[in-house]
Amino acid sequence: MQFTQLKRREFITLLGGASAAWPLAVRAQQSSRMPSIGVLLAEDDQGMQERLAGLRQGLDRLGWSDGRNIRLVYRFCEGKPDRFRPLAKELVAMQPNLIVAQSPLVVAAVRQETSVIPIVFVDVSDPIGPGFVDSLARPGGNVTGLLTFEAGIVGKWLAMVKEITPGLTRVALVGNPKTTAFGYFLRAAMDAASSLGVEIMPQQVETASDIERVVETVGHISDSGLVFPPDTTTVLHRDLVIALAARHRLPAVYPFRFFVTAGGLMSYSTDFVFVYRQAASYIDRILRGAKPADLPVQAPTKFETALNLKTAKALGFTVPPGLLVAADEVIE
Repeated sequence: MQFTQLKRREFITLLGGASAAWPLAVRAQQSSRMPSIGVLLAEDDQGMQERLAGLRQGLDRLGWSDGRNIRLVYRFCEGKPDRFRPLAKELVAMQPNLIVAQSPLVVAAVRQETSVIPIVFVDVSDPIGPGFVDSLARPGGNVTGLLTFEAGIVGKWLAMVKEITPGLTRVALVGNPKTTAFGYFLRAAMDAASSLGVEIMPQQVETASDIERVVETVGHISDSGLVFPPDTTTVLHRDLVIALAARHRLPAVYPFRFFVTAGGLMSYSTDFVFVYRQAASYIDRILRGAKPADLPVQAPTKFETALNLKTAKALGFTVPPGLLVAADEVIE
């Protein structure tokens, strides 16, 4: 009997010790797990691969190497909005340390799945309007990031169109309110228009046929031009946009360099590779314990101008020397 009681006491002691040790072992295993970063992207093209290379380069400079002490998990939506939510759900289920989200629609999809996992956004212009952050200085939740375009850039777009066609009196701002911060850019355009002596014509589009109708209408208005804010809709239909602008011989300025390399007239945009490289600093800070709520949203600081001289010549536009000198890339 004594032997049995002894064995029972030993068993209970051992069981208790094991129970106490088990959570310590689990916590040690969790703490030693390699940090993982979910990266949810709206599209996957050559430009995006260049941006991602900038992100990895930024992480490398801060001591984080994919596969060595950090794991980057990519998901590409390929420009299909119906994939945003399922892929966001898939990434959140993996419980990464944080998620990098590209574009307002992607950020919205991720926020629907988590209010806990930190989110660092890129390619977002107005994070306050949709409620991603409380303010730029103090985001206040689980979301922070880097602005792609500030409202003031619209004045630059208008000035470029006016510079290449001095007689310009009307400019159509073309975009889809469902896929871009249209009101945000429209307010900035209205504020800048009077000083440039132009009238802003807001033109909302959702489909290819909408784009065709709008550009054709603008093409029949004398002394008019086009400005395209960053917008998933016009990006997906960029070949059509460029062709229509050329057909109606309209001066147009675009928000991305790839419009110009595809035959568009000119662009003024943020240096996206630089922005993605800078995003690495927020990833680093969050991995080291910082909270998104305390990390101010960063404004863009580096920009680039692209100009297609071949297109300008074909459309009959004389490029002013000042615009030519300011161009970071000239396609001849």
